[in-house]
Amino acid sequence: MIMHKDAFIDLLEKIAPPMLAEDFDEGRIGLIVDGTDRIEKVGCALDATPYVCERAAEERFDALVVHHPAFWNAMHGVTGRNVDILRPLLRNNINLYAMHTNFDHAQGGINDVLAQEIGLNDWVRMEKTPASIGVVGTMSKSFAEISHILGCGLRVWGDVSDVTKLAVAGGSAFDPELILEAVSLGAEAYMASELKYNIARESPIPCIEATHYALEAPGMRVLAKTHGWEFIEDIPVTSIIQ
Repeated sequence: MIMHKDAFIDLLEKIAPPMLAEDFDEGRIGLIVDGTDRIEKVGCALDATPYVCERAAEERFDALVVHHPAFWNAMHGVTGRNVDILRPLLRNNINLYAMHTNFDHAQGGINDVLAQEIGLNDWVRMEKTPASIGVVGTMSKSFAEISHILGCGLRVWGDVSDVTKLAVAGGSAFDPELILEAVSLGAEAYMASELKYNIARESPIPCIEATHYALEAPGMRVLAKTHGWEFIEDIPVTSIIQ
């Protein structure tokens, strides 16, 4: 399908309304790099890494849709890694669009897809506050099966041998208030990424840490599949040495 850039942006804003984004995303989401007005071929990825941007250029995409903002800090010069991100996009007139916390909060977004991917049943969304993300549901798969589905190891703080009701939140979401909200919804354990020591020690339920990529990439893969876009995989190289 061929559409004008304005219509394409309207579509993206219906999928993940910008008003759902958290305050810290101001200026970091939406159209990040302005490219061609004619949108036909679209790529999708979790991150706008130099590799992903080069692939977008090689595949001659008209637009690249990502989850994480490409640039977190204001730029007064374009140097280093930022050059490697921007050069292939600008040379090839490729639009870059980011949908971050607005897609975390959106119906059918990152967290809804994650719940479906790991087999949670009868799940409910965590939405007590505007900053609440994640879902709580009944497990239909073991943690070993979930690890296999996600394609990453799980670091576990606490005993999860009897856990049947799990809270999951994509990305860096080990927040004490979110954990307490999960507990109020019946969660017996909490899964997210980038766990800090003090939060693990103070949590009233076991904490399970997966990688940031593993928890959020499924949402972007499903987004790409739904709209006939091409997903560009760029899994960070990680390992566990024991």
